[in-house]
Amino acid sequence: MNLRAARGVGVAALVFLVVQVGAVSLVPAFDSAGYQAVENPQNPTNSLVYLVAILVVTALMLAAFRYNLDLVIRGVIVASSGMLAWYVFSIVLPSTAALVAAGAVAVALWVYPEWYVIDTAGALMGAGAAGLFGISFGLLPAIILLSVLAVYDAISVYGTEHMLDLAEGVMALRIPVVLVIPLTWSYSLLDADFSGESGEANGSVEGDNKTDGDTTAGVADEANDTPTDAERQVEGVDPDDREVFFIGLGDAVMPAVMVASAAFWSPATPLGIAGLPAMGLPSLLAMVGTFLGLGLLLRMVLKGRAHAGLPLLNGGAIGGYLLGSVLAGVPLATALGIGTYL
Repeated sequence: MNLRAARGVGVAALVFLVVQVGAVSLVPAFDSAGYQAVENPQNPTNSLVYLVAILVVTALMLAAFRYNLDLVIRGVIVASSGMLAWYVFSIVLPSTAALVAAGAVAVALWVYPEWYVIDTAGALMGAGAAGLFGISFGLLPAIILLSVLAVYDAISVYGTEHMLDLAEGVMALRIPVVLVIPLTWSYSLLDADFSGESGEANGSVEGDNKTDGDTTAGVADEANDTPTDAERQVEGVDPDDREVFFIGLGDAVMPAVMVASAAFWSPATPLGIAGLPAMGLPSLLAMVGTFLGLGLLLRMVLKGRAHAGLPLLNGGAIGGYLLGSVLAGVPLATALGIGTYL
């Protein structure tokens, strides 16, 4: 691994760590504040409702891109970013200060969406969203949610490929639906030209082989039949020339849901980690499993191809959680959340 790739891996790992540690640290405060989103967090149908919501939102966004409603999408996402930021700030700041801070996040995203602004907002949003899901989804609903989303992500990237179309649209909007992982500190998202984007982002991770700050081209040059950067990326050629790759924010949030849910709902004894009073062995190993999945994912992506992230990330989180539960002495039926049904 060269220095550029190592830098990108480090940035990605740092963002994932902030999201996961932030989610676990927010769980007790969110619970005390009454932010639980559903009446019965143990009901597995909660996962199905959320999955339907994902499909509907995805369809609406694709339709909006088709009819050139990009500004509407950007406004909705920026407003949602401010709202999630408010949930986080409301725990640590007085009401007025929390509102001002959340508004500052939204304004920064709207007027100056450079990569570090997007990544900072994305990490803040991710921690807040994962914490809210953690207290709202019991162990079984969380496992169902992550498992089905892993399958859906694989189908939408390798099968229907509609997630590629979605990622193509949101990257051009410069909103924290994707995390921007620069491989050179000189990279500027504001200077990137997405007008010819091929959609080689996968809704999870995408590489960029251009060396001038632009993104990959969309089609081959018909005049000389020379393969474009996008085609070379798909073929795995010349991946070291890229300046950036992209990771879907959902790839950071979804495994963190398992980490947060395990911290809140698992009966395992907390480990007493400073600043993370809720974290037990199941939650800790869910985090470790996520990073093992992230390592494998980035290894594949850095070879120059887009890949679905959730199969590896969610699989690692669930596997780590179950291993941690067994090691902590939690019965497997309890760990899976099916004890009440047996």
